[in-house]
Amino acid sequence: MGVQENTIGILKELGNNAVKIDNAQADQFITQLRKAKHIFLQGAGRSGIAICGFANRLLHLGFSVSIVGEISSPRAKPGDLVIIGSGSGETTSLVSLAQKAVESDVDVVLVTMRPDSTIGRLASGVLVLPGTVKQENQQKDGAFSQPMGSAFEQLCFITYDAIVLELMAQLGETGNSMFARHANLE
Repeated sequence: MGVQENTIGILKELGNNAVKIDNAQADQFITQLRKAKHIFLQGAGRSGIAICGFANRLLHLGFSVSIVGEISSPRAKPGDLVIIGSGSGETTSLVSLAQKAVESDVDVVLVTMRPDSTIGRLASGVLVLPGTVKQENQQKDGAFSQPMGSAFEQLCFITYDAIVLELMAQLGETGNSMFARHANLE
């Protein structure tokens, strides 16, 4: 196989997983996001990179957002929302974050493959994205599958962009109105 064939295989895998996304879960996610006074986002590894891209677009939409752990992140309060991206829902640092948020009366929404995970049980909302967690590396004979959770991480990025498109429609935003909030000191 070559790069072109691998790319086509990746896109097919993501398409097969995308049709399994539950719109009701996504709508609940959007509702919670829109009600939040401030939105904190966090993920680890490549899921963390995807959620940082989502935070950036939420900022462009006019939401008050922070990446957890950044020095400019404000104190969390009731009415705020923590969005965690974790395929397994078991990453130790993210479990600790979810527990601390719940103890602070801050709602948690989890984007995951495992709604029954520790974080999933703590969360007030869950958006399930199909895929394979990094510990499940057994490929079925003749089946295309990416290793180590790549399909989940890629689907996160695409789903976050799909949520942004839905928010743009709901909020009457355009690329031009969002660009007015884009960083000008880069």
